[in-house]
Amino acid sequence: MATAPHAAPADANASCLDCHNDSTLQDVSGRSLTVQTVTFAHSAHGSFTCSTCHTDALTVRHPRQPLGPVSITTCAACHQEEINQVTASVHGLRGVRPQLCMSCHGDIHAVLRPQQANGWTAAVAEIHSCGHCHESMMSAYLSSAHAHALLVVGLAGAPSCTDCHGSAHEIQRADSAHAPTSFAQSPQTCGKCHAGILAQWRESTHGMLWHEGRTDGPVCTTCHEAHAVKTPTSAAMRRQFPSECGTCHSRRFQSFEDSFHGQASSLGSTTAATCTSCHTAHHNLPPSDPSSSVNPRNLRATCGRCHDGEVNAAFLTFDPHADPRDPKRNLLLYWVWVFMTALLLGVFGFFGLHDLLWLQRTVVGKLRGEYPTFRHSTGPYVRRFTSTQIVVHVIVIVSFLMLAATGLPLKYAGAPWAPNVMTLWGGPHGAGILHRIAAVVTFGYFGFHVVGVLYRMVFKHERGYLWGTRSLVPQPSDIRDLVGNVGYFLYLRTQPKFDRWTYWEKFDYLAVFWGVAIIGFTGLMLWFPGFFTRFLPGWTLNAAFIAHSDEALLATGFIFIFHFFHTHLRPETFPMDPVIFTGRMPLERLKEERPLQYERLVARGQLERVLVPPPTRVQLMRAYIFGLAMVAIGVALAVGIFVALLGG
Repeated sequence: MATAPHAAPADANASCLDCHNDSTLQDVSGRSLTVQTVTFAHSAHGSFTCSTCHTDALTVRHPRQPLGPVSITTCAACHQEEINQVTASVHGLRGVRPQLCMSCHGDIHAVLRPQQANGWTAAVAEIHSCGHCHESMMSAYLSSAHAHALLVVGLAGAPSCTDCHGSAHEIQRADSAHAPTSFAQSPQTCGKCHAGILAQWRESTHGMLWHEGRTDGPVCTTCHEAHAVKTPTSAAMRRQFPSECGTCHSRRFQSFEDSFHGQASSLGSTTAATCTSCHTAHHNLPPSDPSSSVNPRNLRATCGRCHDGEVNAAFLTFDPHADPRDPKRNLLLYWVWVFMTALLLGVFGFFGLHDLLWLQRTVVGKLRGEYPTFRHSTGPYVRRFTSTQIVVHVIVIVSFLMLAATGLPLKYAGAPWAPNVMTLWGGPHGAGILHRIAAVVTFGYFGFHVVGVLYRMVFKHERGYLWGTRSLVPQPSDIRDLVGNVGYFLYLRTQPKFDRWTYWEKFDYLAVFWGVAIIGFTGLMLWFPGFFTRFLPGWTLNAAFIAHSDEALLATGFIFIFHFFHTHLRPETFPMDPVIFTGRMPLERLKEERPLQYERLVARGQLERVLVPPPTRVQLMRAYIFGLAMVAIGVALAVGIFVALLGG
């Protein structure tokens, strides 16, 4: 370290830099006093002598006697205008000192002119110089489309900090009325680059509110954020924009969120319509305005962007913001909603009470030892289901679970588990393909069953399908069995004697007919809206969506809760009844559970015809592996429904 006292000559730079180019040179506090000769020579101050700023360098013997600090007064000799600007800015609130200048411009001995690309105030360098103090803002900026254009694409005109916040020396607080990023000024600031968009926005309802000086309408930063401006077409922004619009249009947002468009877009669909798809991004106008994209005269073109070839007069009467709970908006749609809601509450309420009573009675019966164990009996077995019925039921199980697993995430798009399940299918588009494949399979087995029954009735003259002991059509005896069984649950009487089909099994069977008819037909309407609106009014598409969604909830909820309980999860058969997969059950179990069928078989001498060998170990293992896996999936989906309902 240089310690000898000396005075610098008049041509200070040469002799000053002889010492100050030494990397070991430090002052008494240990601060480096190094000034690289070449760097200083190429800096904006390179034409100055050291004594221009260090005015006491010629008179003070140093470093024994330290030089006085460079003051802002010294800088003012050249930069008075800039100092005045900084003093009035948000950065000057704590006082203006040379150190403040250096925090943005860098080492005063190496500072470059603003137009030099590698200077601290260059666009790319601002990420470091501004980010040193504004870390959170810079973190948001680095995730933005602006930063991507600047840093990745290399677009020289892409905005950096000072492009939006104004002159580096005059930056004001964002809430200042004169700040370029304020509510009043931000449209013009953004319009410097986005002139065409600004022109459209000025003509919109939002722009007119701003023009009138009102603050209850959005400006650029209201929708696009201040720093983390994302590409508008990205999936993240498509999901975000509806909720942004919903901060002002809450009722519209709620109706959108409940629609297919809202559910699909919230799960990442890049094709489902969002607010801007119909209302445009910047030229928002009321429907009464002839220039509005949602004016009746322009709807054909607006809807046709997504529904090319499907748009007709009736299609255009579809209500994208339908509220079925509002009878004033559409009375018929309201009654569809009332009917479906009553059906849901009625079925779930009735079977919920029925099965709770059943559960407590069977638990007591188990504890009392009332129920014999028939599992894996080595005694005689009887045939209950044919091979064809087993295959059809397996197809029913697989297709139904696929319909549920691809449809429920859409219905409960806001549930925490929905995005993860939807990701399994490759997003809404992939889920839609699988859903339609499962629907075609459903139509296939339904048609196969109906045609088979009609063939046997018409051509083979078989009887008993519509009435009698082999029929699955409800009959007066089922009412007696229901009343008797409830009495048994309440410990008032013995359990009724059941025949081949119980009343709850008939309900399960007819629920499939009802479900396939309602879910299937409404699903076709939603699949081919253009075809069905050739002869149906547009509001029927709204009704179809309600019926399809609510009937799907009814079907999945009933199967995964009540049917699973009736068949597999009640204490007598827990954890699974393999009969539907093996097609056979122990003779002793037939006597116990279906005594009327057993007595009839014996009386008619037909028992020997239905006796079969017990299922093999391999058959049972196959049945349990497949059956328990399907039950587990169904129970998991049922839990998901409850989570969604409780969370909503």
